[in-house]
Formats: sequence, C-alpha cells, structure tokens
Amino acid sequence: MGQNGTSKQGNVIKPVMAGGWRQNPTVRWMLMVMFVLLFYFSLSPHVIPETYDISEGSPSEKDIKAPFQIKDEKATRHAEEEAANEIEDTYSIVALRNDTLVDEIFIHIEKLNKDDQVTTQNKIEIYRSQIPDRYIAHINNFVKTNSGDGKYNESLLGEMSVVAKEQQYKIPEETFYKMPQLTSDQLTEMRTVTKEIVRKLMADQQLREAETARTQVAELVNASSLSNRTEREIVQELARFAIMPNKFFDKELTDTARVLAKQNTPPVIINQGDIIVKRGETITPEMYKFLSDSKLLQDKRNYFPQAGLFILSLMLIVVLYVYLHQSGGINGLRPKYNNAQLLMLWLIFLINIITIQIIALTQTDTAPYAGFLAPAALGVMLITLLLDMHLAIISSFIFTIIGSIILNTSSSQMFDFKYGFFIIVVSLAAIFSIHRASQRSTILKAGIMVSLFGSLSVMTILMMSEQLERLPFIYSVAFAFASGLLTAILVIGLMPFFEITFGILSALKLVELSSPNHPLLRKLLTETPGTYHHSVMVGNLSEAAAEAIGADGLLCRVGSFYHDIGKTKRPNYFIENQSNIENPHDSIEPKLSKSIIVAHARDGVDMLKAHNIPKPIRDIAEQHHGTTSLKFFYHKALKQAEEQGVQPNFTEENYRYPGPKAQSKEAAVVGISDCVEAAVRSLRNPTVEQIEAMINKIIKSRLDDNQYNECDLTLKELDKIAQSLKESIIGIFHSRIEYPDDVKTKERID
Repeated sequence: MGQNGTSKQGNVIKPVMAGGWRQNPTVRWMLMVMFVLLFYFSLSPHVIPETYDISEGSPSEKDIKAPFQIKDEKATRHAEEEAANEIEDTYSIVALRNDTLVDEIFIHIEKLNKDDQVTTQNKIEIYRSQIPDRYIAHINNFVKTNSGDGKYNESLLGEMSVVAKEQQYKIPEETFYKMPQLTSDQLTEMRTVTKEIVRKLMADQQLREAETARTQVAELVNASSLSNRTEREIVQELARFAIMPNKFFDKELTDTARVLAKQNTPPVIINQGDIIVKRGETITPEMYKFLSDSKLLQDKRNYFPQAGLFILSLMLIVVLYVYLHQSGGINGLRPKYNNAQLLMLWLIFLINIITIQIIALTQTDTAPYAGFLAPAALGVMLITLLLDMHLAIISSFIFTIIGSIILNTSSSQMFDFKYGFFIIVVSLAAIFSIHRASQRSTILKAGIMVSLFGSLSVMTILMMSEQLERLPFIYSVAFAFASGLLTAILVIGLMPFFEITFGILSALKLVELSSPNHPLLRKLLTETPGTYHHSVMVGNLSEAAAEAIGADGLLCRVGSFYHDIGKTKRPNYFIENQSNIENPHDSIEPKLSKSIIVAHARDGVDMLKAHNIPKPIRDIAEQHHGTTSLKFFYHKALKQAEEQGVQPNFTEENYRYPGPKAQSKEAAVVGISDCVEAAVRSLRNPTVEQIEAMINKIIKSRLDDNQYNECDLTLKELDKIAQSLKESIIGIFHSRIEYPDDVKTKERID
C-alpha cells in the first residue's frame, strides 16, 4: 500500500495530506460513531421487544411474559434496606497525641513560675484562663494538621472535635492556686509522671467516654514516684484534663459499609419467560407500576434492548476497527484507508442496508421468502471493486448479521439462519467472482454467479427443513436467482457515482484509461513514437515489479503509459525521439537543457489535469524522477566553467528535479523501471551480468540518494523489484542478450 492512500483494488484520486480532513483523527472517530449509529438505527425496529397497550384496572387480554430478565425494583430495594440496617455503626480510633498537650501545659507553668515580674495572683488568673484554652487549641490544631492528608476523613475529624470538646475536663479552682509554688525540679518530675499516666491510659483503652479512664488516674498517681501531696493532686488533675476520648463514630465508613451491603445484596429477578400477568387478570395499580417501571408499556421506552443493540453495534464496528487497525488503516502517518474512503465505506453500508430494508417491507407472514430478493451482495461487490477484497470479506460477515436480523420474520428468535446462510454465500461468491474485474461486463458475470450460488444455498437450506412446500420453495429459489441479477444492475449503476464523487480509480477505470484510443495516448503515439514505445516498455517492467512486491501492478502499467506525456511539448529534446536529427542540447547552455528536461514532469501533470486524469496517475508522472540529479548536464556545466576559467555559481542541487520524491510504492517502481529501461536500451549487446549490475547500480544509487525516504519500500522489496526487472528485461530483450556460454564461445572463435 502506498502512501497516497491507494489500494490494490481502488485508488483515491485526491492526495492524502497529513493535515487535511482525510487524515484527521477527529473526523475518523466521527466516522466510527456514524457506523455505530447506522447499525443501531437500522436494527432498532427489529430487536426492540413487544410492549403492551393496557390500562390500570382492566383485565389483561393475554399472558404478559418477561421478554428478558427483569429486576423487581421494589423487592430489591426492600432487601437492600434490610441488609443496610444490619450494618452497625463504625467507630474509628484517632490518636490525639495527648502527651503533647501535657508538655505544652508544663512548659507554660514552668515559664510563668520563673517570671518574677508576675504576681502570684496574676499567675493564678493566667492559669485559670489559658490552660483550658490550650485544650481547645490542641484539638483545633490537630484537626487543621490532619485535614486533607487522607489519614482521617473530614466527617471523622468533625465528630472528634465536637465530642472531645464536649468531654473536656474542668480543673478544680484550688489546683490553680497550688501551681505558682512549684519549682522547676518538681515540674520536671511531675511532667514525666503525668505523661506516663496519660500515655498508659490512652494506649490501653479505646475510649468513647473519657471519664472511664479518668477514674483510674488517682490509682496510678498514688502508685507513682511522687511523694509530695500537692504534686500528686496537681498531676492527678492535669492527667484527667489531658485525657480525651479516642474512639469516635465514623459516619463516612458507616455509610460506605451500608452502601456496600446494598450493592452486595443480590437483586430479586423475574426470569425471562416467567409470566408477570396472566390472561384475564386485572391490572392492579401496583402491577401497572411494575410493568411501567419494566418498560413493557407502549408509552414507555425499554432501555435494556436498546443497550444490547448499542453493544451489538459497537461490536460490529470493533470488527471493522480491528481489521483497519491491523492493516494500517487507523493508526500511522499514512494509513491504508483515509477518511474519504471510510466515508465511502459508510455510504456503501447505508445503501446496502437500505436495499435490504426495502425488501423486508415486502415480506409478510404468508410470504417471508420475499426476503431472498434482497441484493445482499451489493455492498461487498462495491467494496471489492472500490476498496479492497479483504475488507469486503470482513464486511460480508457484518452484512450477514445485519441481514439475518432485518429479514427475520420470527418473533421467537432474533437471527434467521436461512437468510444469514444465504447472505454469506452470495457475498463470498460475489467477492471471489469480481475481485479481478477488468471490464464492466465482469460485473454482470459476477451477478450471474451470485444468482447461481444464491439459488443453490436457498435450495440446500429449504431441502433440509422439516416442512418443504412446493410453491414457497419455487418462489424462494426464483427470488434468490433474481437477487443476483438485481445486485449486478445496482452495482453497474452505482459505480460511476462513487468513482466521480470520491475520485475512485478502480481497476475498471484503469483499464479504460489504458486504451490506445485515449486522446493523450494517441497524441503520445503520433507525436513522440519513441517516448510511446519507451512508456509501453516501462509499463511492462513496472507491472511485473509491482506485482512482485504486492503493489498495484495495473496502476503502475497505466501510470507508466502517461508518465512521460509532458515530453510531447518538446519532443525533439529527448533522445528517444531524436531520429536522424542533431541533438539540440549540443547547441544550448546546460542550464537551459536542465530546465527543458525537468519541465517535462510538470508539463505532464498540467496536461493530465486538463484531461481529468485521476490523481494517482498524475502523482506517478510528477514523482517518478523524485529529486534525482541530472549529472550529465551538471558535469557539462562544470566543464564549461572550467574552460572559461570562472568559479561555478551553481551546485549539484541546481541540477536536480524539483520532486516530490516518490510518495507511494507504485511511483517508486515506475521511477526505477523508467531508469532501468532507458539504461538497458543504451547497451548494444548486454549480457545478463551487465543487466543485473546496471539494475543494482540504479537502485543503489537512488537508495543512497534518499529517493525512497518518503515511501514505504523495504530493502527486501527492492531486491524483489531488482529480480523482477532482471527477468522481465531478459524476456523482452532475449535475442539481444549474450549469455556467458555464448560469450566464451565467441572468445574461443576470435
């Protein structure tokens, strides 16, 4: 596949530009969405389950069965609420670091007691007001520090703050009067004992109520190393003050546990086929609400089948996406299928589905066999001719699924195997009958093959059925046969539309352009017979070389016919047309010679545009020389400058073709074949070794000159091209080639 977005079966006329809409990823995904919508809306009338027209309080005229598994929302909610109510409140532990609060209090007391400027009474007042405030400040600081760090959730911190403040211990007044008399040594010992008591009581217990631990403080103080009564009394009060609850109700965890309990509660299910309402049963308000909630009433939408259909549509597009992705058609700088081709593919799907839908409208319960008239192979025939055979095979399976749903007349199943089998058979028959089409008449022949295989498939499937009726059998086979002819007629009618609208260069169009009666080829033959003969030879060589690497050989052949059409503007300046005349380049400046030679590529493109020749052929005419150097005229110019004793005011870059370099394998193959044909023609009696050496030299020279940097040719493919060119040239110039044995014989004779 070349980089201009062409395929072996069809070639896009417009160029693939990296920044244009044809390669825009957003447009590509929009097209994928369009495919999904096409599949969804074309199938939705055929897969949405039956709904019922009933009213509250009236008897049901039929048994109402569940068309699928239905969740009993009311019973399920009741079960969920019961499961949630069984979940107990969750409590979490919060480490408040009470020893830090103890340190702060004792440091504050020690600092204030050392201050001789403050009276004892003032110290008492300060203790009375500031020590309780430190409790609140400690809690607020803890909340601020831990808020948002993820360790404790906000609701837990809020609950902790409220509960801890509510349970704040009130220090007796007499304790504040005793504090100013404490020395630094006393405070140091008291501080250590207080921290040990608080740490022990807080670490050993999970406290929802701080008072539980505070009752144990006196016992621990009496057992401590403190002997002074005042010291013990103060430590006892400060320890009680520092003790806080550390276990709090965690609303967030509780809510999460209850939500999980609801989620893990299995739903109450009414299985598919279970009778919801029996025939004759009166529709109660509760029953009516249930049917309404289950989307089984005509005024309600049933989202379950719609969701299933949407998933099916996604699965169908995934099949296409995977193929396009693996074939290079979605990702990559130069994808195989650009957005214009994907849009065309979408239109083909649309047309094929519409034709099947139209035929489906003619089906009745007594004449379901009318579905065999559907031109099911229409889409795959168009895809094979315009895009690619392998893509058509993938599409045939998608058409099979869609067609077997649309044409299905049974309410007990979603897919009808008879139509599915018919569609896949006629699709594959069409693909393999038409994939090498080179004439319009081939389409009609393919249509006949579709008719034959379609009739055979219908006969087979009906003969295996349990009930075989004569008249329906005849009608079914006849409709299947007519389907193939209808398909061929539609394809012949639609081909020009796609070729013109999307600029498709199909194999059929290429064959038409290769006719010698085309005005440009007639002009080439009559005005430049040497160039015409050269072009025909290049066409033979390039076609074989292209097919050797899996490129489009027919495009190379036709492109070769037109690649030198620009030479008709100045035919005498090209050596193959200089018969018995002087070479005009001998009498003009090398720079002018270069301009004339280089211009033939540009002139050719202009002429091809004027005659509405498709873009891939114009690309070959423009790119077959790439940016190669005109070495003969460059060296001639150097020699003239040397003879004139002047410094050259030009470089080799000034004596190169303007390009662009080959953007596709086809353009590269034509360029190589063009150069090889001209080089071999210059040899008098070439040997096999000379031909092989010359081919390798030309390819290596272009490879070293980076002429293949913009197309996806590999070294292995270049080897195959060289081998193919060698074999073709030996076949074409067979009588002129001297083989090694002949050369040795001549040498012995000489």
